[in-house]
Amino acid sequence: MSFTGPSVGPGGRTVRRALEFGRTYVVRPKGRHQATIVWLHGLGDNGSSWSQLLETLPLPNIKWICPTAPTQPITIFGGFPSTAWFDVGDLSEDAPDDIVGLDAAAAHVANLLSNEPSDIKLGVGGFSMGAATSLYSATCFTHGKYGNGNPYPAKLSAVVGLSGWLPCAKTLKDKLQGQDEAASRAASLPILLCHGKGDDVVAYKFGEKSSQALSSNGFQDLTFKSYSGLGHYTIPEEMEEVCAWLTSKLGLEGRSA
Repeated sequence: MSFTGPSVGPGGRTVRRALEFGRTYVVRPKGRHQATIVWLHGLGDNGSSWSQLLETLPLPNIKWICPTAPTQPITIFGGFPSTAWFDVGDLSEDAPDDIVGLDAAAAHVANLLSNEPSDIKLGVGGFSMGAATSLYSATCFTHGKYGNGNPYPAKLSAVVGLSGWLPCAKTLKDKLQGQDEAASRAASLPILLCHGKGDDVVAYKFGEKSSQALSSNGFQDLTFKSYSGLGHYTIPEEMEEVCAWLTSKLGLEGRSA
C-alpha cells in the first residue's frame, strides 16, 4: 500500500512523493486469540526488531502486527532518507506537525486492523516516533476522523506509547470540544504512557506534557509511568508493566510463564 506524503524539495518548496510501506512482521498468538495490536517502531528501525521482542512476552492471547515504515527524506537528518512514519523537523513544542504523513501512518494502522474478526479487541502501540503515531491514532479514533477530515474506521480498545510524544497537542481541545461522542470515546479509551527520565532523544518533559495534554482533554483512563535513569530504550521492568496493563485493560485470560 502506498500513500503520498510531503517532502521538501529544492528551495524549501513542498513536493509530493509516493510512500511505500516496508515489510510487515506478524507474531501469532500462542493461546486463544483475544486481541490484536499493531506495534510501531521508532525512527530508522523496522518491524523485525520489535516483533522479536514482542514474541518473548508472556501474552499468549495477543496477535502482534509489526509493520515497517516507509523510507523517506527526514528534515531533522538534513533530508537524509530513513524509515519513518512521518517527517519530523525538530522536537520542540512549536515544531510543525506533518499531518499528511501522520494521516498516512494512522490509515496504514487502521488498514492492518481492518481484517481482524469482530470479536477481537484492537489496539495500537509503539516506541518513540511509533508512540507518537499511536497517540495520533488515539486522537483520530476519539475524534472519529483523520486530520484531513476522512472518517477513522478502527475501534481501539488500548493504546500504548513508550518514550514518545503527542503530535498536534495544541489542536486537540478544538477537535474534541462540543462533541459528546468524542468526549465519551476519550473518557473510556485506556492509554499507557511510559517514559525514562534520562531520555536524551525524546526528553522526559515531552512525555510528561503529552500525558497532561491528554488528561486535560478528557482522556480519563490514562496511566503515566516514569523510570529513573532510563534513556531512549526499553527495559524488562517497563515491558512487564506493559504486559500487566494490557492483561488488565483487555481482559486477557492470563499470562504464560
